[in-house]
Amino acid sequence: MRAVFVGAGSLAVMTARHLLKRGHDVVMIECNKNRIEELAEELDCGFLHGDGSKPALLREADPEQTDFLFCFTENDQTNILASLAGRSLGYDRVVPKIDDPEFEHLCIELGLEDVIIPARTSGRYLADMVEGNDHLEIIALVKNEARVFSFVVREGDDKPINELDLPEESRVVLFYRDDNFVLPEPDSKLKRGDEVILITHHRNIKSLRERWRG
Repeated sequence: MRAVFVGAGSLAVMTARHLLKRGHDVVMIECNKNRIEELAEELDCGFLHGDGSKPALLREADPEQTDFLFCFTENDQTNILASLAGRSLGYDRVVPKIDDPEFEHLCIELGLEDVIIPARTSGRYLADMVEGNDHLEIIALVKNEARVFSFVVREGDDKPINELDLPEESRVVLFYRDDNFVLPEPDSKLKRGDEVILITHHRNIKSLRERWRG
């Protein structure tokens, strides 16, 4: 399988990391050259520098050989535009990310039905989706004011879970280490590179995103 990402934010990188571990091909389109240089040291994938909403650059990424186009910049409107451009160029399956749920209905009206809202998904789930694994996840069970948030442990956060200083109404429910699933204890120590999944109140999403995805 082959996946192209427009934007190299944390969710895109988490998903790309899982896909590469599973032997899939990945290309990342990013407008920030410094970000590309940083990621090139850790990700064994292709990179294209430029605006991923431009048809010329999307065409260069080879839509005919691509199974998924993930439009994951930090701007909802750019993601929608890139998705529409990608669809017109013949990308097989187009997946826009939107942070503002108000855009979800608009995306569906435009025929962009594979909408991803970061507070409801994780990189591992997206990697499973690429492989066609249709199974019920905890994400599908989270409703009303509850949200799922995932992040990769960075330097400085490699500490016991009970020392993370999480917002109220937030709890780590599991984490992955070297692709192994772990149900944590409060004093379980996280290591750099662990992918952590937590449940939280929707009002905490903004502060969590600023802390771990900023």
